[in-house]
Amino acid sequence: MGYVLEKEKTGSTPYVLVDEDKHYMKFEGECYHENVSDFFKEITEWLNAYLESDFGHLTFDCELQYFNSSTAKLLLNILVQMDSHASEDKPVTVNWLTTADNDIIIECGEDFLEEMSSLQFNLVIN
Repeated sequence: MGYVLEKEKTGSTPYVLVDEDKHYMKFEGECYHENVSDFFKEITEWLNAYLESDFGHLTFDCELQYFNSSTAKLLLNILVQMDSHASEDKPVTVNWLTTADNDIIIECGEDFLEEMSSLQFNLVIN
């Protein structure tokens, strides 16, 4: 059985799910934790190892309604890392989920999309 991590959301951190067997990762809610790198440390360490392996595929659903600049930097680093490991043999799909009235998150998704070249980045506006 592969790595599984689930963190319930708090006032300043999102719900997080990582399920290695399902090749799936999800962030949902808001993230403005004072020390984002500490909060995501275990997740980024797992992701580093996973992307270095023969992982097959990965889907990442990111449904954050709000995040601070530290989180934006961390998200960009995660996406760039995913993008650098994505290929036809190892497809990576990112679903950037938001609502039509969340202009900041839409704009951020569009900016991230411009930086990606190998992964499938879907801006999903509900």
